[in-house]
Amino acid sequence: MSEMEDLAAFAVLLEVGSFTGAAERLGCSKGQLSKRIRQLEAGLGATLLHRTTRRLDLTAAGAALLPEAQALLAQANRARQAVQRLQEEIAGRVRITVPVSLGETFFDALLLEFTRRHPEVRVELDLSNSYRDLVAEGYDLGVRSGPHLDERLVARPLFSLEEITCAAPAYLARHGEPKAPAELGGHQCLLNTHYAGYEEWLYHRQHQLERVKVAGNLASNHYSLLKKAALSGAGIARLPSYMLHDELADGRLVWLLRGYQTRQSPVFLVHPYQGGLPRRTQVLLEYLLDWFERSRQALDRL
Repeated sequence: MSEMEDLAAFAVLLEVGSFTGAAERLGCSKGQLSKRIRQLEAGLGATLLHRTTRRLDLTAAGAALLPEAQALLAQANRARQAVQRLQEEIAGRVRITVPVSLGETFFDALLLEFTRRHPEVRVELDLSNSYRDLVAEGYDLGVRSGPHLDERLVARPLFSLEEITCAAPAYLARHGEPKAPAELGGHQCLLNTHYAGYEEWLYHRQHQLERVKVAGNLASNHYSLLKKAALSGAGIARLPSYMLHDELADGRLVWLLRGYQTRQSPVFLVHPYQGGLPRRTQVLLEYLLDWFERSRQALDRL
């Protein structure tokens, strides 16, 4: 035990007035408490207590030490209470890192809505496709995809990333609507160079896999640019479902090949492992999980 803990034990012992009661408050045995006091006395080179069967009497050294020990105990209690208030208070800074396309699509509006609800919380949003070490770089939350997650992180399922094949009505009016993946070979397709093998699109239906060679005169590694191109009628794109709710709902884009499944991968909301999240972080985490669940349900209704 450290000398600081021994001093705190000494203060509690004199406050309670008995080894039995003090040991109970400290969550240790009478023997462990007695050892702490003897250890403190040995370290100071002075006897602090005269022990009898009925009472504890302070020596001169004990009487001189007691106010300092009590002040130390009070300071420790104040520090504990301050940390507890901070943990429970919905205020302070929350740092979150999010992939660029996800952040550009709706995290700005999403977090503005959150901060209107909780004006004492300051959200710092980092948009990056680079790997961020949440622990080393001090992030409270992050959004991650893929099967391999840092074992130091707690992961909560946020949504399933699914690509939707879509095009603008103007493009379909000029070139027709493909009814099967094989027909994509005759269309202008907007290609995502972020993925290896981006000139081959995969579709699943009734346990059958179809590989389709696609081509087009516009390719980019940026989802937002491909979405703008699709909206302008430049071709057929495969875009994440989270980017398309409004455009599909109001008809600016048409969902093609709905009977076929495309690549899906889970996306997680992650945070460093710790005993208890600060209340501000927990509230934001719960808000994001709820928002994405409502968004998924809205997409299912389209």
